[in-house]
Amino acid sequence: MPRPLCAVPQRDLLAALTGALAGTGPAVRIGTGPAPTSVPDQVAVVVATSGSTGEPRQVALGRDALTASAEATAQRLSGPGRWLLALPTDHVAGLQVLVRSVLAGTRPVATEPGPFRPDAFVAATAELTGEGARYTSLVPTQVVRLLADPAATRALARFDAVLVGGAALAADLHERALAAGVRVVTTYGATETCGGAVYDGVPLPGVQVALDPDGRVRLCGPVLAEGYLDRPDLDAQTFTEADGRRWFVTSDLGRLDGDGRLQVLGRADDVLLTGGVNVAPAAVEDVLAGLPGVQEVCVVGVPDAQWGQAVTAVVVPAPGRPPELGQLRVAATQALGAPWAPRHLVLVDALPLRGPGKPDRQAATRLARDLIDPTEVAHGRHA
Repeated sequence: MPRPLCAVPQRDLLAALTGALAGTGPAVRIGTGPAPTSVPDQVAVVVATSGSTGEPRQVALGRDALTASAEATAQRLSGPGRWLLALPTDHVAGLQVLVRSVLAGTRPVATEPGPFRPDAFVAATAELTGEGARYTSLVPTQVVRLLADPAATRALARFDAVLVGGAALAADLHERALAAGVRVVTTYGATETCGGAVYDGVPLPGVQVALDPDGRVRLCGPVLAEGYLDRPDLDAQTFTEADGRRWFVTSDLGRLDGDGRLQVLGRADDVLLTGGVNVAPAAVEDVLAGLPGVQEVCVVGVPDAQWGQAVTAVVVPAPGRPPELGQLRVAATQALGAPWAPRHLVLVDALPLRGPGKPDRQAATRLARDLIDPTEVAHGRHA
């Protein structure tokens, strides 16, 4: 039996989610774009997402999947608790803060609207009073800003768990957060899995991880979305049946270590081809992020007459002396090999972002092309 699908204003979202999850109210529509006025009864939330390609997708999330995700998160952490909302609710990570709060019978505290600020995070943390565990969910860019502020770092260390997802968390940033007493939990997932489904490389209860022969990550379990509204073509591409189970086929490459822990290597379509060698940007970023003078980094490829694509580091420098290209090349060569070393360095005040805080690689590529001397690109010289 169909149920109504309704868009609701931000101020009414928590109450609307309560009814949608209980089955007593209409399904909730998050985001914009064309959508039907009704959905199958099991659908609780429809999230509009463009993904990295800009192609509109309406992802239908069921009540059972959202509940399974929230219960698995509580089981992996310290049980249900109170949440601080610091992410936009039109993306699944922010939405899940509300869903977990509804199912835990708690009310989240939100940071002030507008651009993310460490002082606003400190003020919101102070409002999380009472008994029970305290949690928040962030993206790496927010962690960078909080660790640069002593008061915000202390506030961050007060949480029982800080979920960090949406983009890869650089090893150096992870280590600095842990050293500051922050209980970081790295998360991996997608809107199609109700958000994070793998924590610290280990699947949540009920979730299974597998790799296709080409290394593409597949996820299975009760957290999977119902599918895409009015897009059977996407359903057929993205959700597959194997071994009698339904799998979500991601766009990411990964590997499993000896303990079965998942390491995500980056998106399959992010891989750069330079001089005939496939280079995963995330691996280069992980090396460069730990170098002196590098606060944030996004690695992209710019067209190059000699190499096909030239590995390029777009860097937000840390306060003080900015890094030099030679320094980055030596570190990448020693850790990964010469083809992985950046041939250009572009310094920027901030990385272009999309969604809740993911680096926008397409925008970063355009930015790099605009800032690099075209004669260097044409002749394949180092910047």
